[in-house]
Amino acid sequence: MSNRRSIFSGVLAGVVLGLIATVSLDVFALKPNKSTLPLSQLKKFSEVYARIKNDYVETVDDKKLMTDAISGMLKGLDPHSDYLDEDSFKQLREGTSGEFGGLGIEVSQENGFIKVIAPIDDTPAKKSGVKSGDLIIRLDDKSVKDMSLSDAVKMMRGKPGEPIELVITRDGRTAPLKIKIIRAIIKVKSVKQRMLEKDYAYLRISSFQSKTSASTREAIATLKKENKSTIKGLVLDLRDNPGGVLTGAVEVSDVFLTSGNIVYTEGRVEDAVMSYDATPDDLLEGAPLVVLVNQGSASASEIVAGALQDHKRALVLGVKTFGKGSVQTVLPLDETTGLKLTTARYFTPSGRSIQAKGIEPDIIVEDLQFKSKGESKDDIAALSEADLSGHLSNPNGESKKESKNKGNVEPDKSDDSASIDKIGSSKKSLAEEDYQLYEALNILKSMNLVRLMNLKKG
Repeated sequence: MSNRRSIFSGVLAGVVLGLIATVSLDVFALKPNKSTLPLSQLKKFSEVYARIKNDYVETVDDKKLMTDAISGMLKGLDPHSDYLDEDSFKQLREGTSGEFGGLGIEVSQENGFIKVIAPIDDTPAKKSGVKSGDLIIRLDDKSVKDMSLSDAVKMMRGKPGEPIELVITRDGRTAPLKIKIIRAIIKVKSVKQRMLEKDYAYLRISSFQSKTSASTREAIATLKKENKSTIKGLVLDLRDNPGGVLTGAVEVSDVFLTSGNIVYTEGRVEDAVMSYDATPDDLLEGAPLVVLVNQGSASASEIVAGALQDHKRALVLGVKTFGKGSVQTVLPLDETTGLKLTTARYFTPSGRSIQAKGIEPDIIVEDLQFKSKGESKDDIAALSEADLSGHLSNPNGESKKESKNKGNVEPDKSDDSASIDKIGSSKKSLAEEDYQLYEALNILKSMNLVRLMNLKKG
């Protein structure tokens, strides 16, 4: 038996090495690589493969073994790189198009469990009370411990109308929390707008899709028409915006800028080195701008906040953002599968990398809610990129955990930003409904007053 295993192992090693050598020759023909194939490790891989095929308690399909090996290789790199099988590849295309079936949450992996980065506006997850920072430990009766991220997403998606039960842990609670959610077709309307009051507008972007820039331009045109005059100030709400398409973030930033760099990326390969610059035409014509962010603001939303902050085009208000400063590229392997691979870090115009650090607001304002006497307080420690195991390092050096309050003495904290549909829908004042938005509006008025005074002096 041992002789058969040795022969099998040797043959398999030859096949594996032959396949890898063939692929490598094609790659090397395109781009020279000084690294050599780790032959000793490949031999070890073939030995493990052979032992599983011969000795494992059950017969294992070759395709499954190879798929699991590829998935494990990518999973070990960072929390955002992944293997996209047929279902995952299809789901990714559906997600970026803005319509898919599921719950409506952006998730990542942490310590073998699934972490919620942010629930998406107007989705079953948001309406059911799922919050940024929640740790999902079970999906229905199945533990997610060490489940791949793609498999967890696959479980959460399903036919509209079908229920699923999430068992989550949440900082501030002593026992797990069960949340039943009914799946629905997720039609993400990424842009919403309304007038806060005469001359002062509100624009909410919940995620960045391929059509977000066009929707933003339409929203601003609608606001101007509704106001019947130029807008004197605008609040751009990027709270709990988990990101999305990079070009969507670049084009939205360009809506408010007239020149200069928006973002640039750096990576090991030539295609990963890119730079995006603004074009003339600020649709607000220089009117004051305040950007709202929180720890659910990640990736593409941090690009927008960082660009507008660096160009001093806007004041950023809220709390420190998530800190996802890496770029993932989808590399098709064939027509139905591919890799989602981290290929670059992005930098703000001033050269800042926000990877695992986030964007620090110009003005720290906690998300507050005024509670009646006797109401319970539910403080939640929000998740950030720096909390994810295996996260990429920041090339400018890792930052230590900082106090988010920075000495501010505030009323009780609230868990999420108010939905645009709720603002003004009750008898509560804006300060009670959404304290951060209330402060942003006050700051806009002050900025506009200063602007008018400067224009008079000029």
